[in-house]
Amino acid sequence: MITVLCGGVGAARFLAGLVQVVAPASITAVVNTGDDTVLHGLAISPDLDTVTYTLAGAIDPERGWGLGGETWAAMGALERYGAVKPETSSAAGTWFSLGDRDLATHLYRTHRLAEGASLSTVTAEISRAWGVGVHLVPMTDDPVRTMVDVAGEGEIGFQEYFVGRRHAVPITGVRFAGADAARPAPGVLQAIETAEVIVVAPSNPVVSIGPLLAVAGVRERLVARRPDVVAVSPIIGGRALKGPADRMLGELGIPVSAAGVARWYRDVAGTLVIDTEDQALAAAVEEHGLRCVVTDTIMSTPEVAAALARVVIGR
Repeated sequence: MITVLCGGVGAARFLAGLVQVVAPASITAVVNTGDDTVLHGLAISPDLDTVTYTLAGAIDPERGWGLGGETWAAMGALERYGAVKPETSSAAGTWFSLGDRDLATHLYRTHRLAEGASLSTVTAEISRAWGVGVHLVPMTDDPVRTMVDVAGEGEIGFQEYFVGRRHAVPITGVRFAGADAARPAPGVLQAIETAEVIVVAPSNPVVSIGPLLAVAGVRERLVARRPDVVAVSPIIGGRALKGPADRMLGELGIPVSAAGVARWYRDVAGTLVIDTEDQALAAAVEEHGLRCVVTDTIMSTPEVAAALARVVIGR
């Protein structure tokens, strides 16, 4: 059994490689829900949906999120109401695009949650409907929201920072609202305790993995299993391939390098996998007490993703 802690596009691509190496049923993916939000009254779980759509082979390959072949008629129609009453345009929410087919997922999730189903139950139903064999589990069934402290402005929600501001504003801190009271979703701690290998996917350490580590009991279980925890650096050559991980680390005072990632994960991971471009940093990684493995981590093709997965799990 393999447990993967994940969130975002990099994690989804890694999982797509991993299912080529081991049986999907042997994988539990514990997915970040700190990015979750409510728009138009709909419960939206971006990381859960990105993982689901990717494993189902339905993701938009260009964007890395949303469904391929999507249409946007609903968003286009919604813009009309912002034009009629401009002061409510933010409430119309067209800055966060939801495709017509993607809306069905959010409608279903919202309906089932309103009926009293847990997010874990609904996630299992959605992944089963898409034919996903991996066991997808949200990190918690309780609300946790990532809040970003913008320099000179104060705190805003993650989606406003990431989508609304295009993650182009400097930050001074990150907080996971609700994490103190959140309980791990059913099966999360067991998946960490019983896995042969625990993988920290190549996700943003701050806002994709950080929320998972903030949920009660998760960090402690990882510390106890540290020799079996393998993290994959999302920083290659001093930059993130996608998203703001590099800027966020730097703005929070962490070196933007594979060595900086090693510093971030040194208490929970025993091994860090870094890209061949960063081979010269292997010694710096090991100074933080992690074993360093060097390989190609840029998942440019499904074959490369599968090869990376083999290295990470030792197959």
